Amino acid sequence: MATTVKEGVLHAFEIIKEEEIAAPIEIVFETILEQMGPLNSTPEKPMPMVLEAWPGGRWYRDLGNNTGHFWGTVQAIKTPSLLEISGPLFMSNPAVSNIQYRLTEEDGVTRMHFVHRAMGWVGEQEHGVDGGWNQLIRRIRTAAAERAGR
Repeated sequence: MATTVKEGVLHAFEIIKEEEIAAPIEIVFETILEQMGPLNSTPEKPMPMVLEAWPGGRWYRDLGNNTGHFWGTVQAIKTPSLLEISGPLFMSNPAVSNIQYRLTEEDGVTRMHFVHRAMGWVGEQEHGVDGGWNQLIRRIRTAAAERAGR
């Protein structure tokens, strides 16, 4: 049996975003949970997810009939200031990610510090991940501001 050994195939990336959202921290946190969960979507179509908002809770796509895709586990949650998830996320290869939403509020405006760090066998298909996070954060900012009446 032939064996192939590849070296230097492990990669890492880090995405950091700072956003100001015109809404109170509680509304922003609730909106993050909704937009990552049942209201999740791609630019092309809805892609509802399940986000169990407690330590050890799962984040996954339920396709019904015991099928789906596991994205991660809630590593830490401190309502309404922190959500941290670790897992493979969208990568179907040997890789691990950690995403963090850290929120602070001042004068009714919430500052969101978002970080996504990943390492492992990161392929070419993952290089567009920044665009996906931009789209999700745009949805969070818009929905939270609408809920806050701003």
